[in-house]
Amino acid sequence: MVLEVALIDVTPGHEDDFAAAYAQAYPIIIDTPGCRSARMTRGIESPTRFVLLVEWDSVEAHDVNFRQSERFQQWRALIGPHFAGPPLVEHFTDVPA
Repeated sequence: MVLEVALIDVTPGHEDDFAAAYAQAYPIIIDTPGCRSARMTRGIESPTRFVLLVEWDSVEAHDVNFRQSERFQQWRALIGPHFAGPPLVEHFTDVPA
């Protein structure tokens, strides 16, 4: 399992519209093969900053099943107009205890 972390800065004044667009876009990502879970969080100190956390079976599941599919285009069409700039996206794996 890998965790996708996307740091998203939203244009000031678009926060509520972005959250509503995410609610519409959520089924697109969660129904993607290889997606285990997804959640969006919002900054308290920086309310225009959001963090998307998505658990994928693998980096390939994210890249091939989502980013290289029509799903990504639909997803981006809904939430992209509210971006202040391109999101910073990275993948992480758990560190054993």
